[in-house]
Amino acid sequence: MKTRYLPTTLVLLLLAACAVSPVMAATESDNATTFFNIAQMAISNGNYASAVENFDLALAENTTLISKSDTLMYLYKDKTAALTDLGRYDEALATANTGLALFPNSTGLWNNKGYALFKAGRNTEAVDAYSRAVTLDPTYEKGWINKGLALNAAGRYDEAITAFNKALTLDPESRDATTGLAAAQKGAASALPMTTIALVVIVIVAAGLAVWYIKFRKPETQEPSEKKPKESKK
Repeated sequence: MKTRYLPTTLVLLLLAACAVSPVMAATESDNATTFFNIAQMAISNGNYASAVENFDLALAENTTLISKSDTLMYLYKDKTAALTDLGRYDEALATANTGLALFPNSTGLWNNKGYALFKAGRNTEAVDAYSRAVTLDPTYEKGWINKGLALNAAGRYDEAITAFNKALTLDPESRDATTGLAAAQKGAASALPMTTIALVVIVIVAAGLAVWYIKFRKPETQEPSEKKPKESKK
């Protein structure tokens, strides 16, 4: 190589090195994403405790990249579900609320908050959370089914029937919706006679109290009127 071409060659090599460095930095493994993926694998294996640990490790890292996509939202959503399956309901609800502060329109987060409330026995609040999910996305079949289950648990069978029927309009072959609908219809049928019996009992008790009051109540004591002196006959 002639020496007169050497400066030109060095300049070209320097430019190539500058071009390669940003590419390598962009493709460098992101720790938050790595921990998120490990957590997902743990969930698929049913290891919810490991999933929660790796979700926390992901959150402890720089979450800039996963914030640019739906990954961070899925992290909060799936961590909420994992904590719920571990029976750690208060932590699950705290996680869901943190996620919803960032992603208030996430149907999945509202659904999983409802799941945590439902498992904790807070059925009315679960119904409200599921309602938010299906309001955001009326085609969210899973949300309608879960709302129906919470309504069944709360004894609100007529509303549950409506929810399950909505799910069946979205998927007529849904076994979960069909099973839930049958349970809601059975609950509604059994609740009607109980309501009638309760009304009859109330009427009988009220009538008995009325008779007792009329028959056995103590008569009012009347003050004796002053007797007028008899007028003497003339």
